[in-house]
Amino acid sequence: MKRALSVAALMVALTGSALAADLPSYKAPPPPPPPPPPLWSGFYVGLNAGGTWGGSNNIWTSSAPLFSAPGAGGAANLYAAYSALGASGVSQGNTSGFIGGGQIGYNWQFWGGRLVAGVEADIQGVASSNSNKTSVTAAGAFPFIAASEIVTTAITTSKRLDYIGTVRGRLGWLFTPTLLVYGTGGLAYGGVSVSTGIAQFNNDCAQFPANCIAGAAFSSGSFSDTRVGWTVGGGLEWMFMPNWSAKVEYLYYDLGNVSYSAGVLTTLNSTLTALPAGSIAGVVSQSQTRFNGNIVRAGVNYHFNWGAAPIVAKY
Repeated sequence: MKRALSVAALMVALTGSALAADLPSYKAPPPPPPPPPPLWSGFYVGLNAGGTWGGSNNIWTSSAPLFSAPGAGGAANLYAAYSALGASGVSQGNTSGFIGGGQIGYNWQFWGGRLVAGVEADIQGVASSNSNKTSVTAAGAFPFIAASEIVTTAITTSKRLDYIGTVRGRLGWLFTPTLLVYGTGGLAYGGVSVSTGIAQFNNDCAQFPANCIAGAAFSSGSFSDTRVGWTVGGGLEWMFMPNWSAKVEYLYYDLGNVSYSAGVLTTLNSTLTALPAGSIAGVVSQSQTRFNGNIVRAGVNYHFNWGAAPIVAKY
């Protein structure tokens, strides 16, 4: 009896094993992949180079009569009006050129490693110089209707951006662990200089000697300072190997308007002509321009990545 029970138990065990072997096996799903390591977090320093070109190139010069004396029959007043008209005009001054400099910044990688926020400061020198000469001619009946005196004015301007720097925030999205697309904006500052020179004379003294105001008149003015404004832009940055990245970037900057005196243009009649000797006409002049423009540059950064794993992850 005991032997029969043992045989029956053995058969049941063998049958259970066979049935278990026929059942499908079940495995737990693999765990989700870990987020990419923080390749971008930490401090970095780098160099950049590129180009810049101005957005507003015009330099406006406007003049108005200031005084005249003694004014023979109003002739000196009329000459002052023509002098002011001639000393007004628009010239061009493009602040384009090559730029080169460096940057320093800090990144923080978060939100599962897909977002990168940071702050960056940079400064670049600008290799540019521009000057332009504009001649404006005012012609009319001066000092008598029968005489056509012509007042010729040469306005010479120079406009330059000596250096440009920014302090900006950055926020970007990692399309891959090594490719960052970002927007940026913040403060811009730059060293600017601009000047205006005015030369004016009557070029019809030989043709109308009896109606000529003798003597040329000159005036000048300039402005040079560090201006502060704003900037906005965006770019791409690629971590091409651990600790090293390359970037391309566009920025628009605006340092505001600049107004400055272009001096007082004084014409003195020193000859015995239709005007009394010693007649004098004065004109006050002012120039205005705007410093804004565009920057396109490429750069390379070294990332210190303190505490980050020195590997490049893949999605």
